Amino acid sequence: MSIYENLVMQTQMNYSRYYGMYMAGKSPYKNSNKVIPYKEQIHIFAKQIQNAECIIVGGASGLSASGGGNFYYEDNESYRKYFKPFADKYHFKGAFAGMQYDFDTPNERWGYLTTFLHTTQTAPVRKPYIDLDAILNGKDFHILTTNQDTQFVKLYPEEKVSEIQGDHRFFQCSRQCCDDTWDAVEPVKKMYEAMTDGTFVPDELIPHCPHCGAEAFPWVRGYGNFLQGRKYDHEYQKMSKYLEKNKNKRLLFIELGVGRMTPMFIQEPFWHLTGTLPDAYYVSINDKYNLLPKEIEEKGIVIVDDIAKVLGDVRAVLEGGLE
Repeated sequence: MSIYENLVMQTQMNYSRYYGMYMAGKSPYKNSNKVIPYKEQIHIFAKQIQNAECIIVGGASGLSASGGGNFYYEDNESYRKYFKPFADKYHFKGAFAGMQYDFDTPNERWGYLTTFLHTTQTAPVRKPYIDLDAILNGKDFHILTTNQDTQFVKLYPEEKVSEIQGDHRFFQCSRQCCDDTWDAVEPVKKMYEAMTDGTFVPDELIPHCPHCGAEAFPWVRGYGNFLQGRKYDHEYQKMSKYLEKNKNKRLLFIELGVGRMTPMFIQEPFWHLTGTLPDAYYVSINDKYNLLPKEIEEKGIVIVDDIAKVLGDVRAVLEGGLE
């Protein structure tokens, strides 16, 4: 097991032990009560970027949501833009609701999966990601993400991104008959173009495993039998190798948009590493939760505000435009 995956496994046990506290939006750790004005926080963040020798970015769902990818949990304008036929027909209240629905036919199920995957595969890079890219310009960095929406891999080569929760560009066998993943982009494009009434995929286009003939399924955690094989291990190895190589340098951890359902993948490992590595610093941006363990309050800040706004302001400071 890689270094970083081991950290995740440890924090998952903590999550199970204090599940009720997490669901209440809290943390089992004693929280800092340090208060720093917003403008000062922005300048601290910018200074940490400048001083860092290496940066690890942890990108979670709140990052994509801040740029318009907020259609997963609610029936809003963004959801209706991409999923209107399903919202009208099935009355889903957000994209994730359809991922759990028991459709009458595989044709309808694949109509929904196709819409879901096509929406993220073809989405342009959202502005918060563009601002983050400008902030990271010229720095040595690695990306760790629980997002499956392909935003980071549209910006960076595969070796700079660890996608530990899967990727909408790949299929796996729904039965896990083999340790194999394969391209989903071209099949999704064909299914999307062939969908009748916007909700139904023809029989002949439904993807199947090339090894056993079972239906394929997106290579993503959360909706089915997520394949934790070679590709999964490789994603963790990329992160672990970067961490091992740079652990004694001035290392900045940037956490973006972690909620209370998945603190074990990014947030709590970042807390642990900030506390144990000699020259580490931690910056979190979150529009809901002000969580910073007291034991690392001198080595970190939490900026409670809109992620898109904060990244835009930090970019402006670094480019000399914000007083």
